[in-house]
Amino acid sequence: MAEPNQEEILELIWTIEEESKKVEKDLLIKKISLPSAKEKLNTLVDENYVIEVDNRVELTKKGRAEARLVIRRHRLAERLLSDVLDVKEDIMDSSACEFEHILNEEVTTSICTLLGHPTSCPHGKVIPPGACCENANKEIRPVVMPLSDLKSGDEAKIAYIVTKYHGRLDRLSSMGLLPGVQIHLHQRQPTYVIQMGETQIALDTAIARDIYVRLI
Repeated sequence: MAEPNQEEILELIWTIEEESKKVEKDLLIKKISLPSAKEKLNTLVDENYVIEVDNRVELTKKGRAEARLVIRRHRLAERLLSDVLDVKEDIMDSSACEFEHILNEEVTTSICTLLGHPTSCPHGKVIPPGACCENANKEIRPVVMPLSDLKSGDEAKIAYIVTKYHGRLDRLSSMGLLPGVQIHLHQRQPTYVIQMGETQIALDTAIARDIYVRLI
């Protein structure tokens, strides 16, 4: 497994390839915001993560597999920070860079499942799929979805709530609609009516779209 500094370089090579296909060595070194950039790149060559061809840098099979994992962790971290934690965009990328280095495969899979196996990051770039995504694609419905996507009679647990309106979040919390709470969708029309214990709650479509649930 590559070291954190090596992971950053592999990630940079991947993103440059996405934009321009070819990765010029001189340009790459300029973009590497780390001390001793040339030495770190040479180490990646020695460890068979990259090769140099005509002043270009290319990922080996080993390097591409490692870079793919880093990119996947980073972009899932961005989705989590943006969609669930509502972190502002100006600090989202730096936070995701720190976050990606502490995620193991199990936690990454859990985050991906929680978010409903997203296919792109907040900037529209592709999130490399994992085994959990391939399994989810074989299912008729995703594991996590907006409440508005439930069918009448479905049982689910609230996974998380995404809303830019703090008043709405406070209102939902005061009604007991919190992550982990089990609900039953009683009806969809003319409004969404959910059963929560002995209580029935009516929700309009905009609010139902803000509540993400996990099917039981």
